[in-house]
Amino acid sequence: MPSFRRSRNARALAVAWCGLLASAALGPACTTAESPGARSPRTYAENAQRDYERAVKALTDRNWELVDPLFSEVRRKYPYSRYARLAELRMADADYEQENFAEAIAGYKAFVREYPNDAEVPYARFRIAKSQYQSVSQSLLLPPLEERDLGSVNDALETITDYLEDFPRSEHAEELRYMLEVVVGLLARHELYVARYYLHEDRFDAAEARVRHALEVLPVSGLEPEALVLLGEIHLRQKKRDEARKAFARVLAEHPDSPFTVPARNHLARLGEAVGTLRISARKDEPKAVPR
Repeated sequence: MPSFRRSRNARALAVAWCGLLASAALGPACTTAESPGARSPRTYAENAQRDYERAVKALTDRNWELVDPLFSEVRRKYPYSRYARLAELRMADADYEQENFAEAIAGYKAFVREYPNDAEVPYARFRIAKSQYQSVSQSLLLPPLEERDLGSVNDALETITDYLEDFPRSEHAEELRYMLEVVVGLLARHELYVARYYLHEDRFDAAEARVRHALEVLPVSGLEPEALVLLGEIHLRQKKRDEARKAFARVLAEHPDSPFTVPARNHLARLGEAVGTLRISARKDEPKAVPR
């Protein structure tokens, strides 16, 4: 759908051109927006509200052919009103509702940048976070997440974390904490995937670095038991038996209900620890593609 949005520069040029025409006596003065001086302030505000509400109804009705033109008209006719700002925000909402998340993010970010003290900034920042999160969730038809660049996931992590730090009591805090858990889980899963690839290639230091990043840098992901078992397996390959023993013991001590206690006990038994007689094969998951 073609965009009907006009830049402030375009409006400024139009106003300047009209002024030149008027000063040259080429005709009656023209206007590109309804200025507050043309009518009473009350009439100006009432008309702005009326046109804005008409555009909001189109948005509520999901009448996408009208949404952009109507909100653009509000911005053009009433640039001095609060409804012009709100129109920009609603246009970003329209992009979000149509799952045009990149455009929605750009619109919300522009609002935050241009009106940093506006009361709607927390809402815009929340919608940026949600748009980034939805962008990640929408990518099911792309290659597996572990095999792709995770720039968008890291962006979502930063945005969500910043929002929760700035607005810890927000009405959206619970939803954002859930989103944060999912995003962190995706990033941790990617780190473990790459670590297994490096382990398979006998690049032990690189594998260890990836696991430690998942354990020490990322917030709680829920993958800690799996990461500790993998770390212990890396240490075994490095001939660091004491370090391996510590990693497996942490699984039992810190995550006693995890299914990863099974391979941890198995490894400890092989190391001579008296942790039971259970014997099973440790996990041997190996990536089939080179991680990016």
